[in-house]
Amino acid sequence: MAGSSHGHTPAAWTGVTISFIGFSIAGVFMVAANPLGFWAGMGVVVLGGVVGAAMKAAGLGQKEAAVPVPARTPAAQPVAAEATAS
Repeated sequence: MAGSSHGHTPAAWTGVTISFIGFSIAGVFMVAANPLGFWAGMGVVVLGGVVGAAMKAAGLGQKEAAVPVPARTPAAQPVAAEATAS
């Protein structure tokens, strides 16, 4: 992964940052025993995913690389038992 540009895009950084903030909010409210605040934090997490996907759709995500399809090789033919017995 270090050699590729996986995740090094504005869409990825923004989505992860918003989701991290949402997890932090949810964690604080979970410790405070406040279910409404917890679910608000979870809503922020979902918002991070939506924002990241929207930014990718807007062209700020990683470009899809054209991956060449390997040529199909014919399947190996089974060898008859008589041919291997000699």
